[in-house]
Amino acid sequence: MKTDPKEYDAVIVGSGPNGLSAGVKLAQGGLKVIILEAKSTIGGGTRTQELTEPGFLHDVCSAVHPTAAGSPFLNTLGLHKFGLEFIHPEIPYVHPLDHGDAVAAFRSIEKTAEHLGIDGKAYLKIFKEFTEHWDYLSEDIFGTLRIPKHPLLMARFGWYGLFSAKLFTNSLFKDPRTKALFGGCAAHSIIPLNNAFTASFGLVLGSSAHAVGWPFAKGGSSAITNALAELFRSLGGEIITDHEVQNMTDIPSSKIVLFNLTPHQIAKIADDKLPRKYKKELLSYTYGPGIFKIDWALSEPVPWENEHSKKAGTLHLGGTFEELAASEEAVWKGEHHEKPYVLVAQPSLFDKTRAPSGKHTLWAYCHVPNGSEKDMTEIIENQIERFAPGFRDTIIAKNTMHSHEMERYNPNYVGGDINGGAQTAKQLFGRPVLKWDPYKIPADRLYICSSSTPPGGGVHGMSGFYAAESVLKNEFGFPS
Repeated sequence: MKTDPKEYDAVIVGSGPNGLSAGVKLAQGGLKVIILEAKSTIGGGTRTQELTEPGFLHDVCSAVHPTAAGSPFLNTLGLHKFGLEFIHPEIPYVHPLDHGDAVAAFRSIEKTAEHLGIDGKAYLKIFKEFTEHWDYLSEDIFGTLRIPKHPLLMARFGWYGLFSAKLFTNSLFKDPRTKALFGGCAAHSIIPLNNAFTASFGLVLGSSAHAVGWPFAKGGSSAITNALAELFRSLGGEIITDHEVQNMTDIPSSKIVLFNLTPHQIAKIADDKLPRKYKKELLSYTYGPGIFKIDWALSEPVPWENEHSKKAGTLHLGGTFEELAASEEAVWKGEHHEKPYVLVAQPSLFDKTRAPSGKHTLWAYCHVPNGSEKDMTEIIENQIERFAPGFRDTIIAKNTMHSHEMERYNPNYVGGDINGGAQTAKQLFGRPVLKWDPYKIPADRLYICSSSTPPGGGVHGMSGFYAAESVLKNEFGFPS
């Protein structure tokens, strides 16, 4: 690797959204920063590739971006100046049900409540305040372990959020359709829906649908990190690709090193530079279930039975709340459910750059036990056919990736875990370990800025932002 022989203020290992966000924040502070990327292209979980046929652009991992649209940091950067454009589907997300039924979350919270019938008032009572005060709420929910900036709002959010999704829905909703709608959001947690704090995921994602939407990035998710990279370079930052870091000798001379990696990787690379107790804690860090992912090139749009499903960017497949809960619990028992919870995105309905004229792309995955190599293609396609008879007739080509293939694509996805670690109650607050400043590694000049730190998974860049703030405060004397 050829780099400037002058010492860098900071080296960042990994060019995903968090690594780039950390780089931007540090460069804004006037630091000389370089980002090292092991692959030939930047992006981490936001790469876009022609996985099936020429002209069909598929997001390899993350595809739908409520956390990017709602990110307190990304929203300050003016990324539209660097080519980022968000496209909002007519309906953020829909939960199909049997017999052609479906329940939809519209951008309008009032319209959503109106379609929820008997649960409409309860839905409004819960979500309206969080939606209307999203700018305040997002500061705290995308924050670190600290005294909240908006304590009363967070107290109300925390009261509901500490419940399991099962207890929350059974206590507040009467209609199974509403319970299914909320369950589909809560299942993004990738933990059993009878676990404490799973309601918080449904609250955050449900509120974001009304407050900021669930958009796609025009041209693919790579547009987000490409925009961040262009901004970073405009601030004087450097990016080097095809440079894998296996140990500390692979890192150029610098005052500070930030790892956009997960705990096990950091323990291997930093090794004897880490205090024994801290290294042991990193090695005991728990990774969550993996995923089985499919991308399709289609001859026409998916023939959903329900009209709302044809207008949605995201669909949660899995039927009733009870079916969703059984599917997610099975995964944690090491089982592959025959009717799994499947997340589906259909970006080409709204972004014509994704496929040749008249053709379409489809993106989907289900949760599987960590490290699973089981082929879930037929099972996932059965779930889609359940709500869209004739779907298989539209398939031109497909690309599949099991959990180990996801890890080979991005080593941060240990065993196929796309969130940088299980989002259990312990690891929601102690991520990767329970510290007031979890970004500062208790070793000279080392920091962690990945989704294995608060606030966790998602394309929001906040882990990188807070890690950079910690560096600026602790190492360079910037005010907090």
